[in-house]
Amino acid sequence: MQTTIADVLSFTGVGLHSGKPVRMTLRPAPADTGVLFHRTDAAGQGARLPALWHNVEVSPLNTRLVAGPGHDAVAVSTIEHIMAALSGCGVHNVVIAIDGPEVPIMDGSAAAFVRGIVSTGLTRLRAPLHAIEILHEVSVSHNDAWASLRPATSLQIDFEIDFPDAAIGHQHKMLNLANGAFVRELCDSRTFCRNADVEEMRSHGLALGGTLDNAVVVDGDRVLTPGGLRHADEAVRHKMLDALGDLYTAGAPILGRYTGHKAGHNLTNALLHALFARPDAWRMIACDRQIAARLPGVGVSVADLHAVA
Repeated sequence: MQTTIADVLSFTGVGLHSGKPVRMTLRPAPADTGVLFHRTDAAGQGARLPALWHNVEVSPLNTRLVAGPGHDAVAVSTIEHIMAALSGCGVHNVVIAIDGPEVPIMDGSAAAFVRGIVSTGLTRLRAPLHAIEILHEVSVSHNDAWASLRPATSLQIDFEIDFPDAAIGHQHKMLNLANGAFVRELCDSRTFCRNADVEEMRSHGLALGGTLDNAVVVDGDRVLTPGGLRHADEAVRHKMLDALGDLYTAGAPILGRYTGHKAGHNLTNALLHALFARPDAWRMIACDRQIAARLPGVGVSVADLHAVA
């Protein structure tokens, strides 16, 4: 069955790139709503933005939804962390009211969103749940980065990164996202950046809300963020978190193995475009109990929060 959240949830914070305060409220929604953002500070039909792959504007730094034409377009940026929380907690329908152009960054991870969702709980809706089953491998690449989806019986993420900074270096992790693995293993991993890139981003009007409290900042072999890392491989875990959130813009849970090598938001979105351009590579299936048990978020409980920083 499809689900929605059991009660209203509100979060306040600042946008990572805008630096502006924002309030975001999650409200229960009926079956087949999907994930719908509503810019409460904007007018017109464009103020409602379905979180779907074809509404994503490509960006290497975050995932940005855009609706409406030209100068009248309305956008919501940095949706990947809340999307990962919804996917990883098994929320299929929700309306997200937001009074600004960017989702609050919180501590740079999805942990605050997960705590709220798991503590509030879910409501089952009287509607069947469908999933996207990958039938044939689809892949995309750019320079030495690539991403692929291939058949699997559950959603699996296999990710590899390689950075020159010794504090990050080469990292690889593979995870089956069934049975609350996202909550226990990934949701508290924070966004990260190199200290050398911070000033450059700010000179372009980005990362204005970034601090050592909401990002892991590294400089060579040093971690500048107080308290250090939450996981030795926190960087690759966060990349997996981002990938989960970006994959949820497919509009339904995915049954398949995602592999990313130095991939980012733009490649994951390009992968979804490539997937849906290949009708032979996927099919929509109804989820019986056996299939549903393998989806992210099924079986998540408050006990899983004990593993979260």
